[in-house]
Amino acid sequence: MSASQRLLHLVKYRSLWTHARRKVTTWSPVGAAFNVKPRRRLELLEKNVGLFGLPELSCPAGFQAATETALRNTERLLHKACSCPPGVETVECFDQLSDGLCKVADLADFIKVAHPDPAYREAAEKTCVEIGTVVEKLNTNVELCKSLKNLLDNPKVAAELDPDTKRVAELFMFDFEISGIHLDNKLRKEAVALHVKLLDLNNEFLIGSHVPNRIAKSAIPEHLQVHFASEGSFIQIGGLHADSPDDLLREIAYRIYLYPNADLMECLEELLKCRYKLAKLVGYDSYGHRALKGTMAKNPETVMSFLRLLTDKLSHRTAKDFRMMRDMKKRLNPRNAEVMPWDHPFLSGVLRAERYNIEPSLYSPYLSLGGCMEGLNNLFSRLYGVSLMSEQPGAGEVWSEDVRKLAVVHETEGLLGHIYCDFFHRRDKPHQDCHYTIQGGRWCQETEQYQLPVVVLMLSLPHPTKSAPTLLTPGMMENLFHEMGHAMHSMLGRTRYQHVTGTRCATDFAEVPSILMEYFATDYRVISQFARHYETGQPLPESMVARLCESKKVCGAADTQLQVFYAALDQIYHGKPQNRSTTEILKEMQEKFYGLPYIPNTAWQLRFSHLIGYGAKYYSYLMSRAVASMVWKQCFVQDPLNRDMGERYRREMLAHGGAKEPMLMVEGMLQRRPSIEDFVDALVSELDPNFETFLMDSES
Repeated sequence: MSASQRLLHLVKYRSLWTHARRKVTTWSPVGAAFNVKPRRRLELLEKNVGLFGLPELSCPAGFQAATETALRNTERLLHKACSCPPGVETVECFDQLSDGLCKVADLADFIKVAHPDPAYREAAEKTCVEIGTVVEKLNTNVELCKSLKNLLDNPKVAAELDPDTKRVAELFMFDFEISGIHLDNKLRKEAVALHVKLLDLNNEFLIGSHVPNRIAKSAIPEHLQVHFASEGSFIQIGGLHADSPDDLLREIAYRIYLYPNADLMECLEELLKCRYKLAKLVGYDSYGHRALKGTMAKNPETVMSFLRLLTDKLSHRTAKDFRMMRDMKKRLNPRNAEVMPWDHPFLSGVLRAERYNIEPSLYSPYLSLGGCMEGLNNLFSRLYGVSLMSEQPGAGEVWSEDVRKLAVVHETEGLLGHIYCDFFHRRDKPHQDCHYTIQGGRWCQETEQYQLPVVVLMLSLPHPTKSAPTLLTPGMMENLFHEMGHAMHSMLGRTRYQHVTGTRCATDFAEVPSILMEYFATDYRVISQFARHYETGQPLPESMVARLCESKKVCGAADTQLQVFYAALDQIYHGKPQNRSTTEILKEMQEKFYGLPYIPNTAWQLRFSHLIGYGAKYYSYLMSRAVASMVWKQCFVQDPLNRDMGERYRREMLAHGGAKEPMLMVEGMLQRRPSIEDFVDALVSELDPNFETFLMDSES
């Protein structure tokens, strides 16, 4: 962009947020794009460019056209992959084949949950099913597999492959193997049947895990009934109400919401059996062994060693946390001081608030959405030489008028990709913060250009009003930074193959860039660049940031231990079968890895929806946090805006996506290979108090 164009861009988007009798705050173009409600556009006279600028998606029927085009290209590439001589071209054919299907399937996967128009959602759902069926067939296509096997089994040809091409070839072969391609015809059919059955079981469990439980109104004290949804003579309980100050309300919600559903229990038991059977069929000791291949942890034994060592090193702190909770409960409810599972979130919140006064409403005026986006823009500019530029989407390009479009532009490399920001709450929109890859980056041999990545970030924030921009709580701000970490992983990767682009990497590595962003979000040197009162322009006081950081350490050991319990339960469920129910296993794991008693006639595992997307990998959150902590302390804590370190981080960790072994990327960044003990020590040291905060508090 030339200097004159940049000036015009600044003039076009410069905006003021004014409030009567208050100081005026001026926002940069990217800040203004998120702090000002967009004007309604008359799109009737504009040409509909289609969703994400794809002309065929200007109407729901376009999904069928896009699917048919993708399937035609699949047939062409399938023939090419099976007929070309073994070499780099084979892998390029595979990646093109994967890219063509993923571009349609990933887009449809997003639209089926996010588009407000049911016709679009239904068309997208149909596309997902059609593409999914084709992928299943490709994964069991013997001729296609043979073309890859001929490549990898030929020592001379394999030796000539560059490291990225060889790794991608091996990853494609792994996809074949877990589908049972190497089995005889009878066993292969059995593997396919198990895959199909698991798709149904996964879907059934995922839906069932979010269905409310109901109970007769007469069973609940009348004064508590107003807290739950009513359905005739019944009330529905769809959550744990964990933050309620009423002990009895929390207990009722816990006991009823977690009351076992026999059908869902049977579904989970069958799902775990099928996963084990499939893993054994394709040559693994357990589903856990299959799921952890290619991860940092490598195998379930390493994961359990990590969880046991973490439990041991946290034990004294965890016991102290539960004593604090017990003392607090005794103060609040002298007649019943025993801490129960429904008390943990509430009591830890009370202890944090009492010690540090971190009421979110005190912080929100300083954390306007536009201000936070300015902060991210400044951070990325300082670390990577990257700017976030607001762009006006074309007619029909976005699925809701409040979606913002950002171009990610490097100071010398030019346009890196696009981020669509679907940040605001709307009816029927999923209430979850997510990063969706719509198009992966890859080098296109056919056009000799780089296919730029396109992603969507989905949040559920309140809309700006006439008198104020969207104001974030500290938790919302951290979530924004977290999800933007995923987006920049996608943007800054420059992989040759889309199969390993951006976040398409090992699960226990994929969360590292997003969790690392949380450290930037709570560092005053970063926050001070953008956190200012939306009315007065006053900066957020440093002492408030320090208190917020220290408050997270209150009951931090007990909070971490709860995550350890979930991760251990996930590992045992996906290990070798045990002749006992999932509830009996849960009870034992809760005794071993938590500290609060199991409640009879409850089945928390039936609400553990992560068993579907993160089966045998729930530990990834803890391991990723350990790596992020080590990277932060070793590389950024001295200067979080250091360009040299930002470039090194991009070069060693972000640029490769999944094209490099995850532990090699960590080793490249840290200049050493961390051990399990290092991971554990990193997590435990996070809980050490910062005495500067106590000094700051005493001075103020």
